[in-house]
Amino acid sequence: MPLIKNGAEIDDIWAYVDGEAELSEGGCFTVPLARFIAEASTLSERNTQVGVRLSPDDDAALLEPYLQQIQLIEIAFPKYTDGRGFSQAQLLRRRFGYEGELRAVGHVLRDQLFYMNRSGIDAYETSRAALSEVIDALKEYSEVYQPAAGGQVPVFRKRHGN
Repeated sequence: MPLIKNGAEIDDIWAYVDGEAELSEGGCFTVPLARFIAEASTLSERNTQVGVRLSPDDDAALLEPYLQQIQLIEIAFPKYTDGRGFSQAQLLRRRFGYEGELRAVGHVLRDQLFYMNRSGIDAYETSRAALSEVIDALKEYSEVYQPAAGGQVPVFRKRHGN
């Protein structure tokens, strides 16, 4: 699947290792949250970059003590009607101050990209939208009304200088 970040399609150097599969000696990989928590001490000793994949029912708060050692957090969107990933992204960015890459994976639709970005997601793994569609979606609205993790200044703050 194409990976889109910073307005360009980039190579994905990360591999997702599901369940109890053996981890390779090199390369960058992500593991499910439960595995990351269970193996946190051994994973931090490895000479590789480590990431975590959150499923919709995972508690993002469990990652708070580890955020400094995690380079990538993938947020799974298994179907378009499941919006829990938006909340996970907001929590990671706004409450816990995570500054690494937040990547949307799974059922990533063009119509949700603007809102994913507002939630703090900055990379999109999607086969459902071409690069030009992603760029258009992220520029779809020039102004916003609510504060969010995406960084845009809301209209009311622009008007009142707050």
